[in-house]
Amino acid sequence: MPATPHCRIGEAARRSGVSAANIRYYEKEGLLAPGGRSDNSYRFYSEADLHRLRFIRLCRAMDMSLGEVRTLLALDGSGAEADHVACATLDEHLGHVRTRLAELRTLERELRALRGRCDGSAGHCHVIEALHQRAEAQALEPPSQRKAPAHRHV
Repeated sequence: MPATPHCRIGEAARRSGVSAANIRYYEKEGLLAPGGRSDNSYRFYSEADLHRLRFIRLCRAMDMSLGEVRTLLALDGSGAEADHVACATLDEHLGHVRTRLAELRTLERELRALRGRCDGSAGHCHVIEALHQRAEAQALEPPSQRKAPAHRHV
């Protein structure tokens, strides 16, 4: 019996909460070393791999980009200086989150205003009309004044 138990990708997915497709993707992206292979070419993952997958899943659930996750993984266990870099990485991520929250508040106001174009009675809902008007108004704006769609940093 090996000192470190290993499991195949399906079991690794179940135990880590990360889909098999994402495990393969994280391997491709260098966030996880490719699982060892058995004689029949099955991938095998150790407990350390499962922990790393859980760590990645936690960071991604906090909407961290792959680059941010990569940075944190590279710093793991590197000492006090690395802790400062980790804090700076989190501070940068907080900035992205705050920007996104502001964008979402603006979107909520716009949607409420749009929803206000409908009083709920038949024949008095002007939502589609308002959307067409906005689309045309955007077409008339110079490209430099158009609002770019919000981009996630991930």
